[in-house]
Parts: sequence; structure tokens; C-alpha cells
Amino acid sequence: MKENNVLPLIGVYDQFSASIASKEFEGIFCSGYGFSASYYGLPDQGFICWSDMINYVQKMRNLIKNNHIVVDIDDGYNDDKIAANVCKNLELVGTSAVILEDQQRPKKCGHLSGKNIMPVNDYTKRLRLIKSSTKDLFVIARTDSSDINEAVERIVNYENAGADALMIEGIKNLSDIKKAREKISRNSFLAINLISGGKTKNISFSELKKLGVDLVIFSTPCLFLAHKAIKNGLKSLKNNNGMFSNSNKGINFEENLKILENNLMNIIDE
Repeated sequence: MKENNVLPLIGVYDQFSASIASKEFEGIFCSGYGFSASYYGLPDQGFICWSDMINYVQKMRNLIKNNHIVVDIDDGYNDDKIAANVCKNLELVGTSAVILEDQQRPKKCGHLSGKNIMPVNDYTKRLRLIKSSTKDLFVIARTDSSDINEAVERIVNYENAGADALMIEGIKNLSDIKKAREKISRNSFLAINLISGGKTKNISFSELKKLGVDLVIFSTPCLFLAHKAIKNGLKSLKNNNGMFSNSNKGINFEENLKILENNLMNIIDE
């Protein structure tokens, strides 16, 4: 990012998807949506237990040595001290960055409407406590305000409170990205979140760079790709007399085993 390049963060939903994504991209994103779906089988509505998330990231860091791991911590689990404690522990297990949102509970996925927002002072207090309780943890401050003028005002406040990067969730108009970039300092990083079917349309790395974006988060690609592959593959098995079609049979045994063996080598360091 310091070299003015866009850093993609690929949303994963379990250890296996993370080990695949880490071979292709530098940044791994522990998506709250993906974790809630895979670990609990539930929508992203605040069900995640913070101790589960710490354990999840610790296991992931054992498998993945060099990639950045960025963690979605929602609103900091509804409490300033809990948020600071979680972030301190996440840093200890190898987290590079966290995303802290200003959405109040009951929460919703960021690309849905009808969200409640924390008072600015409450959010900045939590943000400052996180920063003072950690050493080098990179904090991405996210606002879920649906009013672009309020959203821009909020990220300016969050920047002044010590956030390392700023993000407006669910941007509908790409011109608003430019508006946000103009209001924050050149030394602050700007992030955007993309989810298939969400409010923000698909946009290329080169276009994002022109708009001044430094971080692009792909929240759910691994989950959605796996969902489609599993659904189509099992339909193929059911409809073809117990036989997979060539297009829906997935990878072979040897290729799958190779990934798992590589993961084991990363843990035991032989």
C-alpha cells in the first residue's frame, strides 16, 4: 500500500479455504459472514463468540506463515474492554489487522439496509482503547452509515481518533469513493468492501487505484464459490445415477491431499 498498490483481501470461511487462498493472494480476510455461515450455519447477525474467532485465527496462523490475516471483529463485541482484550489476543496469535464497525446491535450484514449506528463518541472511545491496548495492530475503521455525507464526516472523525485505514460500507455510487478520498489525509489508507450481489458494483483493481483505494476486501468469494460447486456437484451425482460429470467432479484425490500435506508441513516445520 505504501507503494501505491491496491492490496486485495480475500474472504475465507475455514482453514481449508484459507490455505487455498493464501497460495494466490497476499491478504486473507476472516470474514464475519463466512465464519458465521461455516462455524454456526447462521447468517451474519451477531452470533459470533469472540473466543471462537481468536481460536479460528490462531489455527489459521499455524497453517499460514507469511500472509497478512485481517479479522472482522464486528462492533468489538458490544463492549470497549472486550474489544480491546480481543484485539490484544488477536495480535498475539498473529493477526495483521482488524476491521471495527460502528453498527449497533442487533447487527446485519453490511450490505443490507436498516442498520443502527453507534454515536461517534462511543465508537472513537472504543477505537482509542484498542489502539492503546495493542502494539502494531492495524485498525480499519468502518462506518455503516447509509448517508454519504454523514459517512464521510464519520471517517474523518475516526481518522482523527487514530484509525489506520477508513472504510464506508455499502457504497452505491463510485463517485462517493472519490469524495471520501478527498476528505481524508494522503497518509491514511482507504478501504472498500465488495460482496457478490451487494450494494457496491464490481470494479477492477486498476479502477480502484484511480479512485484512490488502497485496500479492497472481497468478503465472501470462497464461501460463494464453494456453495455453487458443492450444489452443482451433488446435483450431478444425484441426477446421473451416482456418477459425477467431468465438469462437476471437482479436483482429484492427489491434488487435495497435496494441500493438506503442505498444511501439515507448515505446522510441524520439518
